[in-house]
Amino acid sequence: MRNKTSLFGTNKGLFSILIAILVVASFLGIPGNSKGYAGETGELHFCILHTNDMHSALIPHSPAVDYRPDKEDPTIGGFARLATAVAGIRENKMREGEPVLLFDAGDFLGGAPFAWLALRGYAAELTIMQKIGYDAVAIGNHEYDYGPDVLAQYLVQAGYPEAHEKTLVLASNTEAPADHPLAAQSLYRKTGMFELENGLKVGVFGLIGKDAVRSTGDTGNVQFLDQHEVARQVVDELKEQGADIIVAISHSGVDEDQELARNVPGIDVIVGGHSHTALYKPALRGNTIIAQAGWSGTYLGQLELAYNPNTSKVRVRNEENSHPFLTPIDDSFSPDPEIDALVQEYTLALNAYIDETTDGRFDDIMSTVARSDFVLSNEPPSSETPLGNFVADAMRVVTQEVIGIRVDIAGQASGNIRKSIFPGTAEYSGENISLYEIIEATSIGHGLDGYPGCPIVSVYLTGEEVRRLLEVNILAQRFMGDSAFLQFSGLRYSYNPANAVLFTIPFINLPIPTTRAVTRAEIYTGEGIQPVKSEGYVPLKRGDERLYHLVTDGYVLLCLPLVKDILPQIEIVPKNADGEPVPPERFDQLIVRESDGTELKVWEAVVSYAASQLAEPEEVPRIPDYYEGVVGRINKTWTFPLLAWVILILVVIVAGIAFLVWRRRKRKRAVT
Repeated sequence: MRNKTSLFGTNKGLFSILIAILVVASFLGIPGNSKGYAGETGELHFCILHTNDMHSALIPHSPAVDYRPDKEDPTIGGFARLATAVAGIRENKMREGEPVLLFDAGDFLGGAPFAWLALRGYAAELTIMQKIGYDAVAIGNHEYDYGPDVLAQYLVQAGYPEAHEKTLVLASNTEAPADHPLAAQSLYRKTGMFELENGLKVGVFGLIGKDAVRSTGDTGNVQFLDQHEVARQVVDELKEQGADIIVAISHSGVDEDQELARNVPGIDVIVGGHSHTALYKPALRGNTIIAQAGWSGTYLGQLELAYNPNTSKVRVRNEENSHPFLTPIDDSFSPDPEIDALVQEYTLALNAYIDETTDGRFDDIMSTVARSDFVLSNEPPSSETPLGNFVADAMRVVTQEVIGIRVDIAGQASGNIRKSIFPGTAEYSGENISLYEIIEATSIGHGLDGYPGCPIVSVYLTGEEVRRLLEVNILAQRFMGDSAFLQFSGLRYSYNPANAVLFTIPFINLPIPTTRAVTRAEIYTGEGIQPVKSEGYVPLKRGDERLYHLVTDGYVLLCLPLVKDILPQIEIVPKNADGEPVPPERFDQLIVRESDGTELKVWEAVVSYAASQLAEPEEVPRIPDYYEGVVGRINKTWTFPLLAWVILILVVIVAGIAFLVWRRRKRKRAVT
């Protein structure tokens, strides 16, 4: 007792001084040497961790068959590894007294086969993300892959609306009907506010961009409001609520994010997604910092930030701290045990669903379907690709086998082929192409039957309409990017991209197509894989009224009638075998069904086609070398541009008129 009396009694003056210092420090937000609070510069430090476009990639991938948790391997991503990376950064930042926020910019659902579990009442991705400790996520276009009703069920299964207390689900420019569960049950929110330990108030909101909206599947009656108008409104609202920093979690793509930053003042940070861009250094537009971290958990993004209360400016500190903006999620991170156990549970559920969906043909998502010593590539963009040829061939050949009627042409949008198909590279998995890889690349969407995967549909077009489709394909890549570019089987053609558009009408930005970009088109009349050489091809001429049998997927079919709305000069009318037009409300009649009445899915056709590539003496099918590269189905050629011809003709006409005027005047002078 004597010692305590000596400390608090005899040295009362010293004790009072210490108390005063602590009180003042608490008001100033300066607890000792903590880096998360204002120091000599007056700045407040904080960290934003971010991901985007996780696409249900619960396990390491590229390829998944190479993953072994107990071995070194070349795979990337995986939620269990990501959890370890996040926990490590949080632990370091906690020691420094620096707050950490973790965001995801949308498309956490859709892509890898684990997305299928959403149709079985699971919310695997968001449940795990809550366990990892995500503070907020945005809704992207692939959250609508199975429609808004399934999305609502998914969010309810993940514990919403109560789960907003764990992980906010943000969709600021989304407007669901008042009576739809998404709105009626408040399953998403417009904005959120985080009060950090150092006193900072961070306001957040979520956007889905214009291109992402165009890329949505079934959105029902859900509407999407103008991104910039909504952003201006919510920025003002968050500032009125006292936000020091505004963060937009944007599923829009880098180009649209830059446009947002230029047009909407007051946004300090944009955490982006949709374009799958790995920004190794943030893009800066004015005072706005734009970040994006690739896709499928390849990287964990990290923004080390400082806020100056005097100027209200935010700056990046990564380089001065020697911290990378993107950290690869590879085998240097051991799986988090709790998250890994959850992933294993969902894997068992997925395997049971695979067994049911394939009628017992496969009971393991990692089953080997075929072998290959090369990657089936879906690169480069907006051009013929090896995987595009493989998928289109599968649709043409397998559909013909199923329905017993010749299929002339198959077409599939590049955007519906999600990624390249990688064979295994490790000693234990070498050359194996798994069911997981094929499904991940080709199983987008769902059918009317409620099962995963977009169905194949069967339509008839005239030869003239096929040529129009080729013209639209050329225009689509120019105005809509690679996702709308079609890969083909059963035909080949050459085109001059410079001849696609004669000119664009100013102000309304309406392109005037020439319908003369295609310089040559030919239909393959043989069976099986179309040859590289000229055997078996006949010209597809302009004005051809013969009906050709074409198969595609349901998404592409829905787009065909819209062509006339966008380009009134071009009309493509889907027909049945009798040549009768089929209106959109009867498109369900065009779905290809197997003998038991089930829909034939694109992914099923690709699996069947891969499994049919038998190669003696091997017991496992092998992908033919034919698909190692492109084979001349879609060819760019350069001819004298049509616009140049028009200009040349006008010049000749003007020159001719000038010559005639000059000659007439000369004669007149001579007479005078």
